[in-house]
Amino acid sequence: MLKGIDPLLTPDLIRALRAMGHGDEIAIVDGNYPAESCGPPVVRLDGIPATAVLDAVLSVLPLDDFVPEAAWCMEVVGDPTAEPPIFAEFRASLARHAGPAFGLARLERFAFYAKAAESFVLVATGEARLYGNVILKKGVIRPAG
Repeated sequence: MLKGIDPLLTPDLIRALRAMGHGDEIAIVDGNYPAESCGPPVVRLDGIPATAVLDAVLSVLPLDDFVPEAAWCMEVVGDPTAEPPIFAEFRASLARHAGPAFGLARLERFAFYAKAAESFVLVATGEARLYGNVILKKGVIRPAG
């Protein structure tokens, strides 16, 4: 155990987050997502909701503020304006950890798959709710002063 580090941040996940550079992306995906066949290395957090993993990751990961969008969810197939309840939870986590400047952009299903396939790492969760998928772009930590 480490002080001040969310226990959901396993050694493999901490290593991946630390190894990511500015502009690299991490995909946090639900239990239905084809994680193992997607391409990037996979960290498994089976049984853990995607929202809890998002909170843990955002507790240590800065988001990229040099780009217009740094967080994306997957649009509902057939209804791109639909708002599953998990989206509000994603937005609340973003606001809590990254601030109000960061929104949650949407990607069509296959565009989301393509973006996730280019991620640095993919975190497979046990999220049972549909559309429990989010991609984050890592930012920088600016020196104090």
